[in-house]
Amino acid sequence: MNSPSIRRNVPFRPAIAALLVIFCACAALAQALETQIFDPATRTWVTYDPRQAVKYYRAHGQTPEEFQRRIVDFKTAEKPGTIIIDGDKHFLYFVLPNFQAIRYGIGVGKEGFGWAGIVKVGRMQEWPTWTPPAEMVERDPKAAQYKDGMPGGPENPLGARALYLYEGNQDTIYRIHGTNQPWSIGLNISSGCIRMNNDDVTDLYSRVEIGAKVIVLMQGAALYRGV
Repeated sequence: MNSPSIRRNVPFRPAIAALLVIFCACAALAQALETQIFDPATRTWVTYDPRQAVKYYRAHGQTPEEFQRRIVDFKTAEKPGTIIIDGDKHFLYFVLPNFQAIRYGIGVGKEGFGWAGIVKVGRMQEWPTWTPPAEMVERDPKAAQYKDGMPGGPENPLGARALYLYEGNQDTIYRIHGTNQPWSIGLNISSGCIRMNNDDVTDLYSRVEIGAKVIVLMQGAALYRGV
């Protein structure tokens, strides 16, 4: 995890790694009232109240159209089966043959929790169990009730599926996973994990193979402009 192939928006220190374990969105039951979305025009994060997204989701029963799953033209030298994550646009691309890809909407890391690197899918789990770290159990009564693990299910913060991202043989702590908060798709709201609608992560799960290459582009760096 300390390899230079993973770049973060903040200097890496052991304390930060501990915070990632404690506060990783895929392990959080409570959400902050404010988050950030990245404005590529000004190259800054702007404060956003996720209650606006909740209101939209309740009114329409779905995420905004631009974040709904679709097949798009996609020019890349990466082979089919590769996953490319563009946090700025809040899109995950699953590369297909003939310069196409399946594009999914995602939720990504809030300011200070973005990261970049080339990793791989180390393991996969359907309806994964969530186990809060000891630090969270000590300070959060809600988490303490799940100290032995929260079974997979609709209320589990990991959602319907989880793809565990590895660097070599080491778990990076980061996941691509479902969410029980579908309104969060399109937001910079997590502590580094990649969120997807449960239907979308289930679709992706059915296509991905263990060992698949995952390219995560640095948020805010405008390194890639895809389609």
